[in-house]
Amino acid sequence: MSVQEEVFDSPVGWVAQHIRGYVESEGEKGHRWRGVNTLLLTTRGRKSGKLRRTGLIYGRDGGSYIIVASKGGADKHPEWYLNLVVNPEVEVQVGGDKFRARARTASAEEKPALWRLMTSIWPDYDRYQEKTTREIPVVVLEPLADG
Repeated sequence: MSVQEEVFDSPVGWVAQHIRGYVESEGEKGHRWRGVNTLLLTTRGRKSGKLRRTGLIYGRDGGSYIIVASKGGADKHPEWYLNLVVNPEVEVQVGGDKFRARARTASAEEKPALWRLMTSIWPDYDRYQEKTTREIPVVVLEPLADG
């Protein structure tokens, strides 16, 4: 991912507004959202090749960041999740810190504990899972050593 490339923010109005405030304030505004911590995730579009950015609630597990591909319980995975499955190298911003990470779907063995972690942060994830027959993925973002 190149610094010079244009990044396209989520087309969802309130998400785009959240991202804009986060970016413009270098994470001073937007890191805390509705009482929880959020990060900005930038993926490479699997079809377009363009950089796509969205804001997501996160948790921590050791040195990794944990996010949930809930899409509010929709029957289809969010586009950002489909993108990172194809292109797992992502960019992350947490507050003012920006780094590259490798994204992977949590294994069946890891998921129960990570799901409990994330529902302790945002209890609505349980409700979202009840709304759909889709198994909502939990994603582990592992920061890359070079940054």
